[in-house]
Amino acid sequence: MLKGLIEKLGNQKVSQSESELYRHSGDESSHTRVEPDFVFFPENVEDVVKVLQLANEYDVPVTPYGAGSGLEGQAIPINKGISVNFDQMNKVVEFFPEDLMITVEPGMTRLQLNEYVNKHGLYFPIDPGADASIGGMVATNASGTTAVRYGSMRDQVLDLEVVLANGSIIHTGSKAKKSSSGYHLNGIFTGSEGTLGIITKVTVKLHGIPEKVLAARCTFETPGECAEAAQAVLSSGIQIMRMELVDAESIKQVNEYGNYTFPEAHSLFFEFAGSPNIVEEEATVVEELMKEFGCKNWEHANSSKERIELWKARHEMAYAYKHIKGKVSTGSDSCVPISKLAEMVVFGRKLLEESGLVGGVFGHVGDGNFHTLVMYDPNNSVEVEKAEYTNSQIALKAIKLGGTCTGEHGVGLGKMKYQVAEHGEAVELMKSVKALFDPKGILNPGKMFYI
Repeated sequence: MLKGLIEKLGNQKVSQSESELYRHSGDESSHTRVEPDFVFFPENVEDVVKVLQLANEYDVPVTPYGAGSGLEGQAIPINKGISVNFDQMNKVVEFFPEDLMITVEPGMTRLQLNEYVNKHGLYFPIDPGADASIGGMVATNASGTTAVRYGSMRDQVLDLEVVLANGSIIHTGSKAKKSSSGYHLNGIFTGSEGTLGIITKVTVKLHGIPEKVLAARCTFETPGECAEAAQAVLSSGIQIMRMELVDAESIKQVNEYGNYTFPEAHSLFFEFAGSPNIVEEEATVVEELMKEFGCKNWEHANSSKERIELWKARHEMAYAYKHIKGKVSTGSDSCVPISKLAEMVVFGRKLLEESGLVGGVFGHVGDGNFHTLVMYDPNNSVEVEKAEYTNSQIALKAIKLGGTCTGEHGVGLGKMKYQVAEHGEAVELMKSVKALFDPKGILNPGKMFYI
């Protein structure tokens, strides 16, 4: 197989170096690392076709690898085989500023994309936090802090070029903003985590850069009050840009990490965007509404520098926890109907306190998505069990309330155990779809659900 790859593609595109094998053995999750047999660096779709044709012929597993920023082990090649790295496929293919759309290769990252389009007064709004690759964001249906206004990747994708397991190439959509033609293949492949095909081009919507952005922050006595206040903002009809919750324990951790003096209370963070008059008006309305709910410490910021300072407690939260020596992190990623969010946030905080582990509750409360971050010693079986129990109970509670075990991180390895509980008999249909697209099971095997 390796000889055939080198003959077809050239030695410079295939690596078995110790450093590359290790780099492609894991992501930012705490799942066990597995090194691939070798790493392949395609430069174009033709290279991807060739590697899949060979993999299909020899029944070799193929696992796509983007920026390695995933949190559920999607890029871990648990059956070894070929890891396909898209670093060399990071170019703009077509740009249509007048149509507010762009086609890029999957290895382009979120920040690279915005650097390219910002000079035209446009931007791509999906922000998962990390500088993830666009292909990886499609594969996991990523979203992030702006989901309350722009939704997830599935809402932004217009068309995908995908190479199937047998090496054939398909397109899943078009450049039209909407269509009623055929099955919604965009939706099937967005979030499929490389198990149905390998994405080689992505066409996404772009948006105009807002004329003005204003940030604000306030605090409440309990995390439940934060969630209830967030629900009130959504019910008011204000098109908020971002709305984030960070609990008091996490604020305290950030203060210790960065030597800051943020109010150590359960906090809501806001960002408003649009024309100056509307932004100021919306911020004033939300301030009044929050004060009706008993908020304290209301602050707002207009300039870019002031906004960055105001949001530090949210942006640096994960780093503040992860610098704790001897500990690794895991966490939940549930999403529930907005009316159930307060119940879930209180439940998550209670579980953390009962576990005795260090951790926090935070998340994109504007769309019902919240996270827990739990720190534990991987060499301590009791702590490992407590961390797993906390995550499991939150996932099952979210499903019971009509929500999902993962709002944006994807299934990968960590959420497979909840698929039947969430989807019931539909899991068998999903397996049938997998078998149709990938009859030999070579595409990212061992992910999504148990077979």
